[in-house]
Amino acid sequence: MVARPRRSVLYMPGSNPRALAKARSLAADVIILDLEDSVAPEAKEAARQQVATAVREGGFGGREVIIRINGLESPWGRDDLTAAAAARPDAILLPKIDGPGSIMHVARELRESGAPEQIRLWAMMETPMAVLHAGSIAAVAADPGSRLEALVMGLNDLAKETRARFVPGRSSMTAWLALCVAAARAHGVDIIDGVYNDIADIQGFEAECTQGRDMGLDGKTLIHPGQIEAANKVFAPSAAEVESARAIIGAFSLPENAGKGAIQLEGRMVELLHAEIARRTLSIAQGIADLSAAGSISIVA
Repeated sequence: MVARPRRSVLYMPGSNPRALAKARSLAADVIILDLEDSVAPEAKEAARQQVATAVREGGFGGREVIIRINGLESPWGRDDLTAAAAARPDAILLPKIDGPGSIMHVARELRESGAPEQIRLWAMMETPMAVLHAGSIAAVAADPGSRLEALVMGLNDLAKETRARFVPGRSSMTAWLALCVAAARAHGVDIIDGVYNDIADIQGFEAECTQGRDMGLDGKTLIHPGQIEAANKVFAPSAAEVESARAIIGAFSLPENAGKGAIQLEGRMVELLHAEIARRTLSIAQGIADLSAAGSISIVA
């Protein structure tokens, strides 16, 4: 099965019609049409209608289209959920998740309303309780009825709630990231890094993407189209990585290596676990190529 790339996950304000139209031509792997943080209270209802219309109209090519709703406890959340389900995006992003019950509650409502099974759920990890419950939140993915497919780090909200400061290298936040990565990997869901707030600092943004990639995250949430190219580059396998992956898989497929758990390849020991990593590398590279063919997504490696 070809992996679905989620290198660049761009928030677009649902209250801005021009942004919604522009989203169809941007080289992001994923577009999040936002009804929550980027939309003022007086614009919530109009944004809901605009986003639902944009999703129904389509035209996003191979990009995943996600709707981030307001929390169900807010004055807008329940209507957001109803409208989002009717519009049929690829997924609905749930904010302020504190535990597995919140996800299962929404999943049950979607099932009872007859929402198509292909509408998945993504969960914001943006509260201290979410981080403490990361394992149990990710674990609901074992239940197909949960629809859970990805976790999204919300570091700005976590900083507010914990009083942590943003510092170079994110030493104040790496424990949260590592814990959530472990939870995601343990239960087979993707995990997307938080946003980088300084739009003008592309060098710093690229460094943070590299840190996230090295920690095992699948991609990064973005707040400006100018960040797409760097995210796509960093989170894509390089040409050298793809070549190495092909060599590893090719070596294990040789008749003389059948049944072996470890072999020598170009002077180094290679184990079956490296073959698994290689297959993932080739799968994500193929997914990027498929996206490019489907909707003008750039291949940057």
